[in-house]
Amino acid sequence: MRFARVPLDDAAGAILAHSLGVPDGRIKKGTRLGPDEIERLRAAGHAQVVAARLDDGDLPEDEAAARIGAALAPDPAALGLTRSAPFTGRLNLYAATGGVVSVDAEAVRAINAVDEAVTLATVADRARVTARQMIATVKIIPYAAPEAAVRRIEALIAGRPDPLIRLHGLVRDSATLILTRVAGMKPALVEKGAEAVRARLRALGIELAREVVVAHDEDALAAALADAPGAMVLILTGSATSDRGDVGPAALVASGGRLTRFGMPVDPGNLLFLGELAGRPVIGLPGCARSPKLNGADWVLERVACGLDPDWSEIAAMGVGGLLKEIPSRPQPRTGEAPREASGEADDEGTGRWPRISAVLLAAGASRRMEGADKLTEMAGGRPLLARAAAALAASAVEEVVAVLRPGDSARAAALQGLGVRVIENPRAADGMGTSIAAGVAALAPGIDAAMIALGDMPDLDPADIDRLIAAFDPAEGRAIVRARGAEGAPGHPVIFGRRFFEPLRALEGDAGARAVIAEHPEFVVDVTLSGRSALTDLDTPQDWEAWRARQAGA
Repeated sequence: MRFARVPLDDAAGAILAHSLGVPDGRIKKGTRLGPDEIERLRAAGHAQVVAARLDDGDLPEDEAAARIGAALAPDPAALGLTRSAPFTGRLNLYAATGGVVSVDAEAVRAINAVDEAVTLATVADRARVTARQMIATVKIIPYAAPEAAVRRIEALIAGRPDPLIRLHGLVRDSATLILTRVAGMKPALVEKGAEAVRARLRALGIELAREVVVAHDEDALAAALADAPGAMVLILTGSATSDRGDVGPAALVASGGRLTRFGMPVDPGNLLFLGELAGRPVIGLPGCARSPKLNGADWVLERVACGLDPDWSEIAAMGVGGLLKEIPSRPQPRTGEAPREASGEADDEGTGRWPRISAVLLAAGASRRMEGADKLTEMAGGRPLLARAAAALAASAVEEVVAVLRPGDSARAAALQGLGVRVIENPRAADGMGTSIAAGVAALAPGIDAAMIALGDMPDLDPADIDRLIAAFDPAEGRAIVRARGAEGAPGHPVIFGRRFFEPLRALEGDAGARAVIAEHPEFVVDVTLSGRSALTDLDTPQDWEAWRARQAGA
């Protein structure tokens, strides 16, 4: 790739390296310069620009990121992952559910040693993650990467017997908790320990099959162990376990179980013990488990719950990074508290998780220019146009599709049957598109991060177009409004609005749509170029339909 300062006369086709101001706004870095951009830059007084050009053998940043992402997760669902579309050279992998991530650290280091243009960052091996949390990101640093480097990385990944990164979800979903009580121990202390463990189980999604308090006595504990239901057993003793022959380990052996490990090089958490009883894991919790703060028992419990039972060598390796007393707690909840977005308090400040974006499909127009026909129920590719648009949205990464119809429009409602679309009616549809946007945004579920405003009469959008728009949404990077545009640069649809804009969207009136919201906040807008005319083609008139069908016949 060549990176240099070039005169505007020689800049056609180059990639702008730095955002520049022009009379009608800014041309953002990463824009491929065409005649329109060059004229706007010239009008702003720029005679030259810093730009990049790809050499033979270079891959554009998004293509390179997409190939590496596909190599890492060719079947994301099988690995417990969700894969974003690439945007500005970045592709993210997210956790599809909560669980524990396994990462081959050596392989990640090998990938990052191939070429400085290509980077892969992941969470730590055996990190516990929550649903929708980002767990890996591929980033192409410049605007292109050598194809030879991408091929080397693809070969490195393909040559592995196991996935480089995968999510291990919950496999042990029930547990018995046995607490022992020594003479004179206050009931409040027993309850404090029980609640701390219950909270950990809730946070992991584990059902408490039984909870029992017994005397701190080998026989009493052995009897409780022998009768314990659930996929695993947790023991919290009233007195710290100080030896393999102490009450907890001895009771495990007496009940027919086997002790596999006593003690661990993690502080707090030293006095944990591990064992097995009738094919089920038994975890003897250290006294520090009475506190919600991170301790070694959390690492063991999380892995055991996800079927990643740690062996002797894995526990021994926990010593590096195992000094926990002075480090801040991890951000993932271990106390059963709901993630913020589950409570409907999500914002769009960038949380490192897969965004929840719902589509508002506008389908309440009157088709006044169709000479008596209804454009949304006209057949397009073997199905009604409205159904075609809804199906493309439903097959994308949007959380939900909310279709806004006129009151009593049974024909359009019928076209949406079986597509998983939630239909609402706008009693003020006749007042204009703004009221339909307002009604659709008001109907979104709590916790949604952004709304994608989509039109029901656009036949050429496909799920890949929609996912590319979603990949561009990143309020933490200033991209809180994402607008599709045509290959020639004209603005089009759909448009994504972050949560911070929901209030003005819900207040819209008339037929102006959301253009005023975009105009008032240009600093938050990013334009994403879609292929061909997919962002621009809508079918408002019989002439539009005739031209579109002619293009389809000639394709």
